[in-house]
Amino acid sequence: MATEGGVPAILGRKVGMTQVYDADGGVIPVTVVQAGPCHVLQVRTVERDGYEAVQLGYLDKPRRLAKRSERGHVAKLDSKAAKKRAAAGVEAPAKADCEPKRFVREIRGAAGALEVGSVVDVNSLEGVARVDVVATSKGRGFSGAMKRHNFSGQRATHGVKKCHRALGGTGCSAYPSRLFKGVRMPGQYGNARCTVRNQKLVGVDAEQNLLLIRGAVPGPNGGYVVIKQTNKV
Repeated sequence: MATEGGVPAILGRKVGMTQVYDADGGVIPVTVVQAGPCHVLQVRTVERDGYEAVQLGYLDKPRRLAKRSERGHVAKLDSKAAKKRAAAGVEAPAKADCEPKRFVREIRGAAGALEVGSVVDVNSLEGVARVDVVATSKGRGFSGAMKRHNFSGQRATHGVKKCHRALGGTGCSAYPSRLFKGVRMPGQYGNARCTVRNQKLVGVDAEQNLLLIRGAVPGPNGGYVVIKQTNKV
């Protein structure tokens, strides 16, 4: 069971898109996200860290694939350094005592009743009307200006020869004799962190740990996402 209070946020994976019907029979396109359960791995405080946050971990990682640092992050490991600190009277930080996690993120905000080792599930978003979704968009490689920025391209006639999809002129005159930052040109398209804000949370399925979010969510099916209550009015 999830501990009450704390940051209304959770980690998960995108399953895919489908549609549901509202009470009036209207079709609502939704993205299905398998969210949680997530373990609280660390709790940041102003006194110790200078800010407040909750560190969540999602999806167990086999120990044979986890590094020693990843195993020690979630559970106590016997080592010479740990024994020396214990002998010197240094108190060891609390551990979640769980399996290593594949996806770990910090959520800014007060922890409330959450503590290290607590479990956060989809019930933490019960009653939340709208959420922000943070994910990594699909990578489309090095793309031209027409695909990347939706340029119309050049004419198909009247002197345009073999450069119909070209960018066109970008330079300035003798002054300032350079390009300004931010000029839209070919380059890496996608594979970047992006946030879709203020999306409606249509439904919560606590039995199967599913969230139904109206509209599209960035990234491919199976991609990791961070879902948190929006701060937009």
